[in-house]
Amino acid sequence: MAKQRISYVPLDKMDDKMRAEMERCQREGTPRPESSAIRAHVPAAFWFFADSWNNLFRNGIADHPLKELCRLYVSRSVQCEYCGNQRSVKSTSTGALIEDHVLDLLNFEKSTRYTERQKAALSYAEAIVWHLNTDDAFWDRLHANFTEAELVEIGCMIGLTLGQQSWLRLLNIEHHQVLAGTDASMAPGYKDMAALKATKSAEDYWAKAPLQVK
Repeated sequence: MAKQRISYVPLDKMDDKMRAEMERCQREGTPRPESSAIRAHVPAAFWFFADSWNNLFRNGIADHPLKELCRLYVSRSVQCEYCGNQRSVKSTSTGALIEDHVLDLLNFEKSTRYTERQKAALSYAEAIVWHLNTDDAFWDRLHANFTEAELVEIGCMIGLTLGQQSWLRLLNIEHHQVLAGTDASMAPGYKDMAALKATKSAEDYWAKAPLQVK
């Protein structure tokens, strides 16, 4: 395993409020405890992300499962394994997101797995991630599927997760290293360290596929 680049802040170095949020991460994920323990070096960074993620991703006005698809599109695009091996419990518990939905994310326009609304959201994520030029047809499609308020929330959420995942992938952090013992928000095949290692060593592990840069 590659060397970890920034240390985790121990729980006994956090105040009561931060420890309570860490325990919520342990129970519910989104985010998982490891990334929060990294941000805890700077309490302002810790709460900036915790509060923004709660308001824009876990809650808000746009469909949560749709935002989860966009989050996973970012994971596949920037190849953040730490983030890509998680699933939002709020999405999976309702049956709105199944693993088949994740398979075609980087080929979403040609896929039959997604609705037009999902494809429109993913095209939004694609344009943000890959810095694509957009035209009237692109925006007509978005406005046909979403309100302006939804477009603001989804856009902010994509921007937030793109920045965070682009950063986290550099740090070589791994799951089940902080407050281990739960599998909250872990994708199938990653429920504990043994399963995680087995899945990541498989030939068809998603991050082993060559990335086709736009």
